[in-house]
Amino acid sequence: MNLGWREHNRYTLLENGTEYFPAVIKAIEAAQSEVLVETFILFDDAVGQDIQRALIAAARRGVSVDLTVDGYGSDELGDAFVGAMTESGIRFHVFDPRPRLLGVRTNVFRRMHRKIVAVDRKLAFVGGINFSADHLPEFGPEAKQDYAVVLEGPLAEDIADFARAALNGGGPRRQRRRPARLDPLPDGDGGGRLVVRDNVGHQNDIERYYRAGVRSARQDVLIANAYFFPGYHLLRDLANAARRGVRVRLLLQGEPDVLVARLAATMLYDYLIDAGVEIHEYCKRPLHGKVACFDDDWSTIGSSNLDPLSLALNLEANVVARDASLNAALRRSLDRLIAQDCRPVELPKNSKRRLRRLWIGVVVFHFLRRFPAWAGSLPAHKPRLHSVAAEPGGDTA
Repeated sequence: MNLGWREHNRYTLLENGTEYFPAVIKAIEAAQSEVLVETFILFDDAVGQDIQRALIAAARRGVSVDLTVDGYGSDELGDAFVGAMTESGIRFHVFDPRPRLLGVRTNVFRRMHRKIVAVDRKLAFVGGINFSADHLPEFGPEAKQDYAVVLEGPLAEDIADFARAALNGGGPRRQRRRPARLDPLPDGDGGGRLVVRDNVGHQNDIERYYRAGVRSARQDVLIANAYFFPGYHLLRDLANAARRGVRVRLLLQGEPDVLVARLAATMLYDYLIDAGVEIHEYCKRPLHGKVACFDDDWSTIGSSNLDPLSLALNLEANVVARDASLNAALRRSLDRLIAQDCRPVELPKNSKRRLRRLWIGVVVFHFLRRFPAWAGSLPAHKPRLHSVAAEPGGDTA
C-alpha cells in the first residue's frame, strides 16, 4: 500500500453538504465494483437515509460495499436502519463500540474521525463533512461550514487501498519517527498524498505537514480550523512565520458548537496577535472546516482539527495537494468568508486584562508542550472493528 506522493491527480473542491452529498450519491450510483465509506457520524436523518438508499441500491446490483462508522459519533443508529443495509449485502462495521454508562458515552478517546469515500479505485472523497443534515443550510443557524475534496487519479487508488486495509486491521506500517519536515513536492500541478494520523506509527504526521507548510511559506499562510488548540511547536512556527514577514491568517470559530473549544482558542490570541498573526472569527454559523493554504500552490483538506483530540488521539485523514487550481478555489472561498462573515480579533486595551491573559497563556503553553506525552500514556488499544451481520430472521447481531 502506497502512501507516498502521487502525480497527475485531478481535484475538485466541495463546499458544505449542498455540494458534497449529491456528488457522493452520484458516485455511488455509478459504482461498478466497490464502494468503501468511513465516517465519524452517520445519522438516521434525511441525509443518512439518502446515503443508505444509494448504498443499498449499489449492493443489490452486485457492488461490494463496506461502511464503517465510529462507535462514539454514530452510536444512536437503530437496528432497523442498520439491518436494512446488512440484509442487502452491505458489510457494516463499527469502530470501537462501547455501551453507554448511565446514558453517557464511554468511548471518548481514540475515535475513528476520518471521512473517506472511495469508489472503484477511480474516485475518492476526503474532508471534514459527516453524513448528517446539520451540514445543509436548511438546518438553520447551526448548520456547519465545511469542506471536502473529490479527486481522481493515482491518489484515489491509494485511498481505496488504505480504506480496504483498515477493514482488515491494516494501515500504514510503523515508521521510524522523523523530524517534522515537508517531503519533496512533485513538480507541476496535480501531485498529492494521503496523510493519516494513528496511534501506531503515524502519531504526528498531519501536524508535521502543517508545521512544514508554515515553515516553508514565503508569502501567505491561511488556515481555517474548527477546534484550534495546537501544541507549542506549531504555535511557535506560526508566530515565527509572521515575524519574518509572511502574512499568517487564522479563520476560527466565532459561533462555536462547542463553547469550550472557543474559550481554549482565545487563550492563545494574545501571543499570536503580538507576533503579527491575523485572527478572524467566523460568525455566520459554526465553522467545522479543517483546511489550509500555503502560498499559492499547495493546500490540505481533511478531518483533522488542530486540537489535542485530533493531533494526539483520534484516527484522522487529510489530503495534502500541490495543485494551484485547488489552492485558488479554497483560497477564494476562505477569503469570501473573511470578507463577508467574520470579525477581526483585536488585542484587549486593558493592560490588567492583557497581563492576566498572558499568565494564563504561560500555563496553557506548558500544558500544550506536554500534552502529547500525557495523551500517549492514556489507556491504548488496537483499533477494533465490530462487523454487524444480518441474521436469517432479519434482526442484526
